[in-house]
Order: sequence, then C-alpha cells, then structure tokens
Amino acid sequence: MWYAPAVVADVEPIFLSVPRREIAYVKFVLESYEGVAVTRTLDRHAALLVLLVAPDFLPQARAIVAALADEAGCREVARPPGLRDLLADDATSDAPEGGDT
Repeated sequence: MWYAPAVVADVEPIFLSVPRREIAYVKFVLESYEGVAVTRTLDRHAALLVLLVAPDFLPQARAIVAALADEAGCREVARPPGLRDLLADDATSDAPEGGDT
C-alpha cells in the first residue's frame, strides 16, 4: 500500500528556484535546521527544490528561505504544473498503487 499522499497532506510545500551552483548549499543549510523541513530536488537541471514543512514550522521555514534569498539567490515559485506526488522518485507521475511494480 502507498502512503505518500497522506504524508504530503500533513505538510506545506514551499517551491524554490535556486541557482544551480547553490543547490547543495541551500539543501545543506535547510537540513541543518533539524526538524523544520524535508528538502527534495524536483529538477536538478532547472534547479527546482521543494521544502516539505510541517505547519507548525512554517514561520521558521519562511524566515530561513528569506535569508537564503539574500544569501544564495533562491526565490519562492509557484507549484509547477503537472506535479503530483512530492515524495515519488519521479514527482511528475503518480506513485504505483501496489508497491514498486
């Protein structure tokens, strides 16, 4: 059974466009704030990241993003069209129903 949609329902996604050379740095900084957000690279070529933030940590996550905007040139963007499952290996396709088939 696939549980990712329920997990995603309990988080607020923040989509970021980041200069390609800054992807690793931005992820490192965000992950150093343990428990605030899970960071995923949605498209390494377009340098698109998503932060999956628990609602209680949304103010802290937004403050970190604001600081990174000045420091690393990242900016919040709208949810990309066609994006379905933020936890799947390929976020543009639906996750399999019965496991890895």
